[in-house]
Amino acid sequence: MANIRSLDPSASPLDFYGSELRRLREEAGLSQDQLGSCIFCTGSLVGQIETTKKVPTRDFSERADAALGTGGLFSRLLGLVLRSQLPTWFQPYAELEARAAYISTYQCQLVYGLLQTEKYARALLGVDHPERVEEQVAARMERQRVLERGTPPALWVVLAEAVLHQEVGGREVMREQLRHLAGFTRDPWVKIQVLPFTVGQHTGMMGSFNLLRFDEDPDLFYAESYDQGHMTANPQVMRERSVGYARLQACALSPEESAQLIVRVTEERYGQGPEPEPDGRTVA
Repeated sequence: MANIRSLDPSASPLDFYGSELRRLREEAGLSQDQLGSCIFCTGSLVGQIETTKKVPTRDFSERADAALGTGGLFSRLLGLVLRSQLPTWFQPYAELEARAAYISTYQCQLVYGLLQTEKYARALLGVDHPERVEEQVAARMERQRVLERGTPPALWVVLAEAVLHQEVGGREVMREQLRHLAGFTRDPWVKIQVLPFTVGQHTGMMGSFNLLRFDEDPDLFYAESYDQGHMTANPQVMRERSVGYARLQACALSPEESAQLIVRVTEERYGQGPEPEPDGRTVA
């Protein structure tokens, strides 16, 4: 029997999505099972999404839009729904990240979220919140869509060499992740530098941080601890961290040398390395 729990559309983006799905399905004269048959899923899944027990996927949203003739409503809502699944303290940063023209990041432990593979992200996010891992992975993958825009942000990443050696999810997951990084070698919008162990002490040893630059708004510095993020547009902080980032870039390997190191670590630590395609991407 269909779940007819009442919904408060104003409670959250997920509640609004569910209430609109129910409203438009009923207007079309379809049961949950009938809509499920139209979009190749079960009626139970439709009911779970309508009652916010499940978070919709992009594939589900696109199929629902086509079946109900919504003009892309659910696909547009999905970004808000998935962003709401991010930790509350992280959501303001995610919104600004999506608007930034330039993103510079130094990462001392992990691959930056915009460059993580789905399996790498799942291994990370499943440590503390295994019951919500699917929703959080979907939200992280949604963040990465910013790199698929016609004019994506310019992304410059400095990775400590330790990131390449910190095994997350096992050898196969790491092999896929490093191949993914190597695939950005010729991407005009993404540059990756590795800060080698041989550098010794350096200005980034206090931890990871990001710098966001916008076409019109003030620049921002962002860093986070275990359960909170810190953002500031303080000019003095921006000046100091921008100089610090320039020093990290100067100490790091060039993007070309970094790609070679990534390939070498892939081969030596995780097995067979990636084979470059003519466009610079790699075969996973």
